[in-house]
Amino acid sequence: MQVVLAPGASGDATTLQPFVAGLLARGIDARAIDIPKRRAEAAVDSYLERSGQGIDTVIGGQSYGGRVASLAAARPDTDLGGLILLSYPLQAPGKRDQPPRTEHWAHIRCPVLFLSGRSDPLAPIGSLERAIADRLPGATLHTWPRMGHWLGAVADEVIERMADFVAGLGHR
Repeated sequence: MQVVLAPGASGDATTLQPFVAGLLARGIDARAIDIPKRRAEAAVDSYLERSGQGIDTVIGGQSYGGRVASLAAARPDTDLGGLILLSYPLQAPGKRDQPPRTEHWAHIRCPVLFLSGRSDPLAPIGSLERAIADRLPGATLHTWPRMGHWLGAVADEVIERMADFVAGLGHR
């Protein structure tokens, strides 16, 4: 099983190296990729070209990278082993009055792991919990108190959750 992660809009692949290194140290094939920074829907093809797909591939990412990965996972022609979403951005910055960006979630067919800070301004925890319950009831959500949109301070715990998720996929 390989894990491929893409960064948020303000980062690059090196931003995710602590997570990649942690997964590698646990025996999980992992890498981070850069994707174009544009409208998320327009970056899906590039993401899939760089990540690959198949039942032995888990894709995901931080914020924007996770949003692009979720759009890729929702495509009818995409086959994946799983999806990992770190700090999924339910709303665009400064656009809390818009509906959550979850319409495509109903089309995701692989197991999904959400990792989020309970104080994330782009994914208020109540809204995130409702969206998951409505659109992806089989998904797993792990949260950390006092954490915002970046989970670097709890990276070891995040990596453990990712490693456990990936290990569980081998038993599907």
